[in-house]
Amino acid sequence: MSSGSVVSRFVDWFTNRRSIGFGIEYLGVATLRYPRIMSVIVLLFTILCFWQIPKANVDGDLLRVYAHSGHYYDAYDNLSKTFGTFENDIYVMVNSPNLVDPDVLEDIRSLAFDLELNEYAVGTMSPFTLRKPDGSGGSVPAVPEGMLNADEVAMALMDLQQNDPMMRNLITPDLTGVVLIMFPNQELVSRNGTKAMIASLRETLAFYDDTGLEIELTGPPVWTSEMLNAAVDDQIKFTVYGFGLGAFIALFALRSFWGAIIVAATPFVAVMWSIGTVLLLFGSFSFLTIIVTTLVLVMAFAESMFFIFNWLAYWRDGMEPNKAVDTTLKLVGPATALTTLTTLVAFASLYFSPGQGVQEFALAGAAGSAIMFVCLMTVMPLLLKLALRLGFKLPKAPNFALNAPLPAALGLAMKFGRPVSVLAILLTILLIIPFFLIQPRFSFEDFMAKDSTALSTAESIDEGVGGVAPLYVRVPLVEMNPNVGPEDFETIRTVHEIVESELGENKVISAASLTNYTDSGFTREEVFDAVGPFMRKRFITEDGSQALVTGFMPTILESQALKDMVARIETRMAEAGIPQAELGGFRILTTFATDDIVRSLQISLAASVLLNLVLIGVAFGSLRMALVSAIPNMFPILGTQAWLWATGAGLQLTTVMALTIAFGIAVNDTIHMLSHYMHGRREEQRSHIDSVHHTLRRIGGAIVATTVILCAGTIIVAFSELPQVALFGSLFVLSLSLALVGDLFMLPSLLVAASRMLENLTGIHVQTADHVATPDDPTGNTDTRVGASRTP
Repeated sequence: MSSGSVVSRFVDWFTNRRSIGFGIEYLGVATLRYPRIMSVIVLLFTILCFWQIPKANVDGDLLRVYAHSGHYYDAYDNLSKTFGTFENDIYVMVNSPNLVDPDVLEDIRSLAFDLELNEYAVGTMSPFTLRKPDGSGGSVPAVPEGMLNADEVAMALMDLQQNDPMMRNLITPDLTGVVLIMFPNQELVSRNGTKAMIASLRETLAFYDDTGLEIELTGPPVWTSEMLNAAVDDQIKFTVYGFGLGAFIALFALRSFWGAIIVAATPFVAVMWSIGTVLLLFGSFSFLTIIVTTLVLVMAFAESMFFIFNWLAYWRDGMEPNKAVDTTLKLVGPATALTTLTTLVAFASLYFSPGQGVQEFALAGAAGSAIMFVCLMTVMPLLLKLALRLGFKLPKAPNFALNAPLPAALGLAMKFGRPVSVLAILLTILLIIPFFLIQPRFSFEDFMAKDSTALSTAESIDEGVGGVAPLYVRVPLVEMNPNVGPEDFETIRTVHEIVESELGENKVISAASLTNYTDSGFTREEVFDAVGPFMRKRFITEDGSQALVTGFMPTILESQALKDMVARIETRMAEAGIPQAELGGFRILTTFATDDIVRSLQISLAASVLLNLVLIGVAFGSLRMALVSAIPNMFPILGTQAWLWATGAGLQLTTVMALTIAFGIAVNDTIHMLSHYMHGRREEQRSHIDSVHHTLRRIGGAIVATTVILCAGTIIVAFSELPQVALFGSLFVLSLSLALVGDLFMLPSLLVAASRMLENLTGIHVQTADHVATPDDPTGNTDTRVGASRTP
């Protein structure tokens, strides 16, 4: 077959295609034709997904979000493999006003040794485990045992605090607090989980509850455990409250208990399917993919409401209820298919951004959207047919409150269509300005649970001792001496001083900070032997090719301040002739990688908007329809981003994702409105103005109801213990609220104002899934007007 013939056939198919859903809605027609087969398939897939649910777990590794995100991830990965890092360490803050009391000190010493004996510990660092050279080739405890009075204890601790580089960050200046650091067994933690490790540590520390010591745990593993617990609690609340609110609003809207149950049943199955699918794809949820179940829940509720509203409308118009199911599926199915495609585009656009977590979220979201569509095309018609067999009765007309905004929307469009359209266009154009002004922002605090005790403990360590957030500098060496030669020592010392000038005195440790002992006559080899092999490798590699300089930053540090500090350190190292030294650390990774990911997501958002507008134009076979839909679709996203810019919140990882996905969902209402409008024009031969009137009367209440359900289901997210998730929920609700304004007030006015431009839209025929026979309609006739004749 020649290429010209292929092109010709494609053009013929495109110009004569019969569905804005590109044919994928025929899955619903297959359900109507083969209900038994589809019921078996639905049942088997449901069993498969329910089989996965007991395996559900949330991976608390925040690094998974940033994995493979670029240069800073690679630098951090190389650092952790070469030296190990402090990111997996547990910090135990022990406070006592009587710390210098010999008995109290011995209690803390016992606690430190018990901590070292914990099954999850491969080592610890504290004033009690540190040893110093004794001058005879051996070593002695840095904190002597058997001290008799407070003065002796105070002198010993002050000597360490002032002279030992590592102990400066472990003893508070007022001698009322000591920090103990535990190095976890990562293999055991990976096998049993961080939660089990923390529980074991708390059990060990519980033996000291009666000693009067104030003991708190902190450090990255504790933070991620708190985030994990908050995420799991949130998801349970979101699911339970989401179903409850969705069903209650459906009950309010439909004024039918069993109608509300039918509306809620499809979202329930869709959520179960999405949970099972995510577990099959990834084996676990992450902090980002766990949001997908909430999105599937609210999307499924919205589409269910559109389906039920149309079904009941046809039934009230006098159509036989089983036939009304078929007709509704043929009318709503293509629009739902198109809305699914636009949501898939929104999720797919995220996949091309760096970061494993974002890509997993994109895949999970795309899978969830597809599952929601399949569920609506199979479970919903099967449920309705079953409900009718069981005697479901036609409920009362929808609650009048849902239609309350419609007269105002119609009146505004009819009387002031052009002025409102001009105002909407100008406002949308004006809102583009903040899109280019807003800047990325990262705050580690936003990833922590609210009122986190681990975070407050970390901040107290920042104030009294040293930072809990490490900054690393990998320094290449030339002498290849495992005990550091003089030339390499000077290089390390230079980097040490540069970092210390930024972080403050005694906030940096390295091989150059051990001079207190070398100045006393000990060799570097003796000093390294005294600190032990575990700590030695955090100063220099075994072959002497690389050294590590570690600085401790404050836990809470604004992203711009961190970026400026990194830039200054890199500039000064280059000026000192050490440009090959490389900065790294989890905080540096998250700050810089977030910038890269957010900027990429911004591009993805813009691409998603353009692609979806093109998709709408292709689906309706009209560029004019795409242009009309542009304003109500862009307004909510640009308006939300303008709010972020005005409030100084900036763009964060979850905010751009919220905007991208909110756009994909917000465009759904626009598509349903345009689908009904075009159906009125092309199939029911209505006039332009009459189609606008009919569309608002027919589905205006459904749009209000779906927006209320979406907002009610997602507003729960705004009360999350995790600030990032809470912000996601708030922005989602704001975007959807603005989308309601766009669809109810802007879109009708734009349609009315563009009457001349849309005059000849009837040239493209049939847009529903027609000419497909079903058991209730063997002819395939889809004329949706009761008693109407079909236009040839």
